[in-house]
Amino acid sequence: MKRIVVVAAVAGLGLTGLGATSAQAASPSAGTAGGFNPSAAEWHACPADFVQTVHNLYDGLYPVSKIVQCAELSVPMDYAKPQGKKITIQLTRTPHTGSGAAKGDIVVNPGGPGGGGALFGPRVFAQNSAPMREAYNVIGFDPRGVGMSVPALSCDPNYTNAPRPDYGTGDRKSVATWLKLSKGYAEACGKADKTGLLNHIKTIDSVNDVESIRRALGNKKLDYYGASYGTYLGSTYATVYPKNVGKMVLDGNVGPSDAWYEANLNQDAQFDINIDYYFGWVAKYDSVYHLGTTQKQVRSFFYDLRAKLKNKPVYYADPDSGQTLAVGPDELTDVILNAGYRRSQAIWHGYAAALSAFKSGDVATFAQTYGAPTTGGSDDNGYAVYLGVQCTDVQWPLSWNKWQRDNERVNRKHPFETWANAWYNAPCLYWPAKAGKPVNIGHTRDLPRNILMFQSTADAATPYAGALEMHRRLKGSRLVVQDGDRTHCIVHRGSAQVDAYFDAYFLRGERPEQSTVHVPQLGDPKPPSTATARTLSGTGSLKAAQLQADVIR
Repeated sequence: MKRIVVVAAVAGLGLTGLGATSAQAASPSAGTAGGFNPSAAEWHACPADFVQTVHNLYDGLYPVSKIVQCAELSVPMDYAKPQGKKITIQLTRTPHTGSGAAKGDIVVNPGGPGGGGALFGPRVFAQNSAPMREAYNVIGFDPRGVGMSVPALSCDPNYTNAPRPDYGTGDRKSVATWLKLSKGYAEACGKADKTGLLNHIKTIDSVNDVESIRRALGNKKLDYYGASYGTYLGSTYATVYPKNVGKMVLDGNVGPSDAWYEANLNQDAQFDINIDYYFGWVAKYDSVYHLGTTQKQVRSFFYDLRAKLKNKPVYYADPDSGQTLAVGPDELTDVILNAGYRRSQAIWHGYAAALSAFKSGDVATFAQTYGAPTTGGSDDNGYAVYLGVQCTDVQWPLSWNKWQRDNERVNRKHPFETWANAWYNAPCLYWPAKAGKPVNIGHTRDLPRNILMFQSTADAATPYAGALEMHRRLKGSRLVVQDGDRTHCIVHRGSAQVDAYFDAYFLRGERPEQSTVHVPQLGDPKPPSTATARTLSGTGSLKAAQLQADVIR
């Protein structure tokens, strides 16, 4: 469930399914990258616009834009036919700063599926400690179909034009509307796929790409850091290529036994809990936001506003972009969803202040925070690839009656995100490529027993129960748990204890002696000391792009 609206393009959710009884039986292409010999990666200067983006996003942490490099890796579209049609995977390298040879290359993946990783490489490097930057190169890559990789999938850029039809509550009108839209998007994806990539974009295909990356780097072992869906990609790699794993960190872990359909339903409950907690935080600072003194009052304000926007969306002509922005109930929901992903002052204060601004008549701040363009479309590349992977990794239920029953059941207790999530995934009902069977995570004789995992207990994107199951399956793994924290993926999120475990593992090969260790949560942020209800108005507006830089992962 990775939201369509650009501001909410968080490193999305990775979910999984249980499939065949062995890695080799799981897919026709499982473990077949060994039949392909990739060329060595040839590093060169990255495109100017990419370097500028890196500069804008991450140079405040470390001047990574001055050292980042790019390379293109040609791989088979179908690993079962290694001499057949080729596609290109975009790589980035942020080289170590120490003298002499690097300790290694850490290949990183931000999640999704559909998350672009070329930018994630320099981000991880910039967030690393000085000793880590001195020791390791960080290798990012745009997975097949994503970003600068070629071809890059796109189905219908106008699908996200705002305001979109209300997600509804399973009522007849919204169901009819969204089933039609979902079918149309799936059909558009089929028509747009001129190369046949939709048939070769499962997780196992990306696993084979990671193996090709390892070999192109000339490394005997893969050192890897995966966040969110990247934990599923990494654990699948460890199952299919167990003898090739060096050091592996999995952060914000998906549950291996839930098929993707069930896992999305599981997320809905925790997101609802996290958003209600956020409303309670807003109420605590009523002197700043004036939205209610109790969680119930703030919650009522939000749901009343969502109902009003259904009947009368907000429109605003943005003088900076020249676009007309609109906020309907879907846009409001999709953007504030980020508050359920991460506890952050910028996010929590930014969204609350924008709601407060609307209440006081400041439409500009509200629309610039929650709005999406009414025309001109958007880059739907990430969404197309998300569906491309999710809809074909495992077969989704094809009976709408089952979807209706299950989502109505969850919505009765957890209404915040349930139907938004259902419609986000509904194109899987009509997907134009055949589904396969996923790898049975951990089911291999030579499973590496040195994996290190990180997880917060109130993570909504990848609920804690799934991480515990992943920990059980990856025998010998160690799990670092941040108790009570509501942040999705906890490495480089402000905990010195968490980051110390991360560094000790990569720098010295040290892991906790116990199977599971616990570290305390960081606690809730506070509004800026000078915050008022109109902090974001005028030139101080918190733009979507600025929020995205803080949210992305």
